[in-house]
Amino acid sequence: MASTPLRDSGARGSTERVCRCALLAALALALAALESLLPLPMPVPGMKLGIANVVTVVAAYWLGPACAAAVFLVRAILAAFLTGQLSTLPFSLVGGGLALVVTIAFVRLASTDRARLCSMAAAVAHNVGQVGVAVALTATPQIALYLPVLLVVGLVTGFLTGTVAAALLERVPAAYRLERRPKAPSSS
Repeated sequence: MASTPLRDSGARGSTERVCRCALLAALALALAALESLLPLPMPVPGMKLGIANVVTVVAAYWLGPACAAAVFLVRAILAAFLTGQLSTLPFSLVGGGLALVVTIAFVRLASTDRARLCSMAAAVAHNVGQVGVAVALTATPQIALYLPVLLVVGLVTGFLTGTVAAALLERVPAAYRLERRPKAPSSS
């Protein structure tokens, strides 16, 4: 029993999307693990460059919000387990969740040439979320005094990760991207 070309192309596109999403999630996880091994002197404890966020931004632009959310969740949860830093999971989930919402909003409203600005706004949202979790968990509102420093550093690291994401979005050929096209009408 032969299947129709439309069915084959739809299944192939779906399989490609899942495979690309899984590859991006694995890459994000590898980058997060690598970053946890880098001893970078930071002015505030727990501060990171956010290298793996490049992958989330790229996933949002190339494959859409669902894949970006999957990449983020896989990276955040597995990175906490792999690095043995389970106590950071609430900070990662809330901060990263806010960053993901900002990223998806940028993807819907702006073109890929705004990836740098998207990444900067996402980094700021991430920092706001993390400070909110810290204040809620410790019942210490004074932690919010770190926010100005975190916002400045977030803008800088967001600019750097956004620059890498923008370069990837510009240089990867269109043939490797899964475009969001309307489905072809089925023939009866």
